[in-house]
Parts: sequence; C-alpha cells; structure tokens
Amino acid sequence: MSEPITFKDTIVIRSRPDTLFRLALDPKRREKWDPNYAQARYVGEEKLTSGAVVRFKLPRRLLGLSFTARYGQVQGPTRGGWESVQPFGPVEKLTQGWIFKPIPGGTEVTLSTNARVRYRWLAKPVERILRQMSASALLELQRQVDKQGAQLMEDTAREYQQKQRDAEKAAKQAGKKKK
Repeated sequence: MSEPITFKDTIVIRSRPDTLFRLALDPKRREKWDPNYAQARYVGEEKLTSGAVVRFKLPRRLLGLSFTARYGQVQGPTRGGWESVQPFGPVEKLTQGWIFKPIPGGTEVTLSTNARVRYRWLAKPVERILRQMSASALLELQRQVDKQGAQLMEDTAREYQQKQRDAEKAAKQAGKKKK
C-alpha cells in the first residue's frame, strides 16, 4: 500500500524570476549549487523543454540512488517541474514543481514536492528526507544568488579601486613633469 507525501515550501529571493528559473530547473546548473544532487544530466537533447528527460543521482548521504525524470510543465520563467519516470528505492513516484512569482524587491519561489512511498512504515523517514532536501534546495538557491551578487559587487569595487590608483599615478606623473 503506497503512502502519499505532499508539501510546499516558499521563500522570497532577491533576484529576477528568469535567473532563478534557469538555476533551479536546468540540470547542469542545478548540479553545481544543489548539494542534494551528485549528478544531473540530460538524456538525449540538452534543452529545457516539456518532455525533456533528465538523469539524477543523489549523493551517498541520500543512499546514492539514481532516477530518471521527465519535465512536464515548463513555462519559463514562471513555472516548471518534473516527475520521476520509474520507481526508485522506496519511492514509487516523485514530482517537483517550481513557481516563480515576481514581487517588488525580488521573486517569491514556491517548491512543491509530491511523492508516493511504497511502504507505509517508510513514509515518515522519507518525508523527513524530502522536507530537508526541499528546505536546503531553497536556501542554497538563495546563497547562490547572493554569491553572484556579492561577486559582482566585489568586482565592481576592485575596478573602482584600480581606477583610483591609476588616477593617482597619473596625477603624480603630471606633478613630476611640472617640476
């Protein structure tokens, strides 16, 4: 007897929906920032569209399970999601849906997770793991966006400092030529 698991998590992130859409749904990008996936690769054509097939591998701390998923609804940059194609481990079906709602000052990101677990006695531990995966995915997405913004600010500050140094050197050179 399978046991259903359904929940949603929401967070507000200071970024544009299109940036978050690509980070969250493109498997190549997601693999880089999300610690819940050891590998994420397209199977076949490498294009984020409805019907695209992706192969995910979970890290060892999540039993190292692998599964194949198919993108269902992909309506960039507002929503997208995928569902597993075959059962894996104790999970019969796993779906993940992302909604990116623009609001003043950022984007409201909602991650919906639905799963069916094969055995009732495994439902609680699997739900706990899925909730941890969902929460950490949203927090890491926030960190990834903040890290990009921080890097941009740091690069801009470096360029400004370099321009100031160059201007000071030019002023010294001009002062030496006058003497």
